[in-house]
Amino acid sequence: MKRLICIMILLGTIVSVTTAPRVFAQEPATAQARQAPQPIPLFFKETWKNIPGNVPLTQDFVVNPNLQVQMYGTGKEDFNITAEGNVPHIWTGLCASSCALTLKHKESYADLTGKAKIKWFTKTSGFHEIRPVVKLSDGTWLIGDHVDAYVYDYHESEFFLAEVRWLKLDMTANKVNTKGTLLDKVDLSKIDEIGFADLTPGSGHGLGGFSDVAWIEVYGKPVNRAAAAK
Repeated sequence: MKRLICIMILLGTIVSVTTAPRVFAQEPATAQARQAPQPIPLFFKETWKNIPGNVPLTQDFVVNPNLQVQMYGTGKEDFNITAEGNVPHIWTGLCASSCALTLKHKESYADLTGKAKIKWFTKTSGFHEIRPVVKLSDGTWLIGDHVDAYVYDYHESEFFLAEVRWLKLDMTANKVNTKGTLLDKVDLSKIDEIGFADLTPGSGHGLGGFSDVAWIEVYGKPVNRAAAAK
């Protein structure tokens, strides 16, 4: 009887020693799951209205009612809207110089810190390149070193704003010109306008040179404009 009791005690000790590490091993994983960062939300998306022909872009062609389109360049007819293969898109072929287009949320700034990102569906012709542009809440304009240039067909791409390096932009007197040198640090916590720039003049109709920008998605946190102004 004593021998049976000793065997049972020994087996109980072995079981407890064997299973204990498993319990402890699960604790860090559970804690890590509780601390997992939340994904960055979709701040806005714009797809443009699908229309026949090729006409100057106006606010009427913006699908998202919360967004206001802004155009910068030598003239208000720099940007046209058209459709190709049922893909509504902005076309820069008539930009007489460098030009930029942005979207402004009517109620919120965008916090583009952390893992904020931009996704867009684009195509180019010639040596044209599409770059991100932002306007800070204090009026500072920035253009990024990220480039998308796909001449074969439309291409979906995405990039994190934290990985982009920035130059200041001169947006006075109908110009979209870079100035200075790459900035060491920028504050992307309150963005007023978000969009793209094509720094190469368009070549008109045909395949000489232009940029096409279809839908745009911006992932970031909303910052209420009224609250931020207090």
